[in-house]
Amino acid sequence: MEIGHCYVDGNPDAVEFCPHDSFRRVLAASTYTLQEGNRPSRSGSILLFNVDASAPRLQLFHRVETAGIFDIKWSPGGTGGAPLLAQADADGYLRVHRLDCCSDGLEDREQLDTLPDEGDFLKEVSGEQVSSSMCLCLDWNPSATSISVGLSDGSLSIISLMESKLDIQQEWKAHEFELWAASFDIHQPQLVYSGSDDCKFSCWDLRDCPSNLVFQNSKIHKMGVCCITKSPSDPHTLFTGSYDEYLRVWDVRSISKPVNETSICLGGGVWRIKHHPFIPGLLLAACMHNGFAVVKIEGEKAEVIETYNKHGSLAYGADWQRGQVCLEGKRKSGVIATCSFYDRLLRVWMLGSGLAI
Repeated sequence: MEIGHCYVDGNPDAVEFCPHDSFRRVLAASTYTLQEGNRPSRSGSILLFNVDASAPRLQLFHRVETAGIFDIKWSPGGTGGAPLLAQADADGYLRVHRLDCCSDGLEDREQLDTLPDEGDFLKEVSGEQVSSSMCLCLDWNPSATSISVGLSDGSLSIISLMESKLDIQQEWKAHEFELWAASFDIHQPQLVYSGSDDCKFSCWDLRDCPSNLVFQNSKIHKMGVCCITKSPSDPHTLFTGSYDEYLRVWDVRSISKPVNETSICLGGGVWRIKHHPFIPGLLLAACMHNGFAVVKIEGEKAEVIETYNKHGSLAYGADWQRGQVCLEGKRKSGVIATCSFYDRLLRVWMLGSGLAI
């Protein structure tokens, strides 16, 4: 089911629904546009949309011009305070924006034109140049007090956020090439996982300074590691995606090989993996040259239950909307936002089954 689509001014590479309860209808999208010439530049933007699946409606309501952005992430829900949106950009900066709306947020508003003036939405509260290299990826720790940043020179940086002040706590050379994945373990936030174009997949313990290497696997991924995410429902299960087109399932207690080879070839290169907000084992994957896939993991079985191929170029950004929507008298959960790079297309859609709850 199509909820809405639009073409954006710039090349979109990430989409993120806000996980905070009062702002679940807010969708952020980021863009990266290379201006070629004698003095090439990398420009970008953050776009905020109102997404209402029951209307249906996809409407742009705010835009911020920035440097070219590689990744954005909202602060985790349930951490209190206003939602924060962090960006990793091509100028080597980590920037944090605060979403400022009236206290009832968007969830209780029926008409978008009742919202405050445009300038009252996304405000930068902090910015720090992490490196002269480009910031390629980021992740929040569960308490929203630290952010991990992967850099184009292979370094990994850990940055604290206290009272709107960013402070670089640690930085070390973690990989030989570009570092595309740097994610906290949501069950053990003292651990950070990293993945790189050097095909290595690593885990680091932040309790040591410099951080101690817990493990490193350099044999399984045949090409660069693009994304790493821990299972929210199982503290022992972790997933990786790679340019080699495989989604792999790992048990962190035995990291020498994937769980009973429970891996699935999704084609195109697995750039991003997102867990369903509350259905264990249901994953959304952005597969670069092969559109998007929804995968169900049950024990040792991995199965693609739906694919989405209505984009015409690199499939980079994907996310689930939190919460449920009432359609045809049933409560359903399965609203998805996706974006593709060169055709500058953003789409919001719902699983064919609708996942009746």
